[in-house]
Amino acid sequence: MKTPSAARIFPLAVLALCAGCATEPGPFAPLDTAKFTLENTDRFVLLDQPAQNSVTCTGLQERPLADGRLEVVANVKNREPRRIEVQINCVFKDELGAIGDETPWQTLILSENSTEAVRFTAMNAQARKYTVRVRQAR
Repeated sequence: MKTPSAARIFPLAVLALCAGCATEPGPFAPLDTAKFTLENTDRFVLLDQPAQNSVTCTGLQERPLADGRLEVVANVKNREPRRIEVQINCVFKDELGAIGDETPWQTLILSENSTEAVRFTAMNAQARKYTVRVRQAR
């Protein structure tokens, strides 16, 4: 009986490894892992691969307004050495996570390696949670 040579097995092993490496597209977590931004960025979602490569969140601040509505400020950073254009919005949710209202998508132009603060305000006082979403401009 003939034993297979390493020259025949190696390409098959590489092919088998590569076949299991496919990933589904989906919401991406920001790439920056600075010590002081980790706890604030779990409510920041990047909706496509171009945004995941180019954008991160350096901080989220939230505060209740006098009328009970929630205000959120997201510090959005361009990680690229070129100007980029993205779209951003915020989905506000009640205590149970049910969607209460959603802001319209707005275009955000970020200069090279710059950070911009983007402010969102809930339409009603039931909002307790939120998700800031970013995607490549369409």
